[in-house]
Amino acid sequence: MAKYMFRTSYTQSGLKGLIAEGGTGRREALRQTVESAGGTLEGFYYAFGDDDLLLIADLPDSTAATTLSLNIAAAGALTVSVTVLIDPETVDEAVARGVSYRPPGA
Repeated sequence: MAKYMFRTSYTQSGLKGLIAEGGTGRREALRQTVESAGGTLEGFYYAFGDDDLLLIADLPDSTAATTLSLNIAAAGALTVSVTVLIDPETVDEAVARGVSYRPPGA
């Protein structure tokens, strides 16, 4: 499974739902949503700043991440941005592979 970070911001209707259900109620609802896509919810954090809510999820593949993103955004309560998270071992593998690359002007 791969890890994905969902950076979200509440819309006005989403904030009304949050106030009605509370933070833990929304965590449970989103845990169920992630599990319905075949994943597990690893982290769930409210935040100040550009993002209101950050989710870290283990998902089977990018199709599952896309499914979650599209369906959550389509509901209209949250805007969604997804980032693929890469573990250090994957970076080690990438470094070991290398590629042939010529910078511009070289």
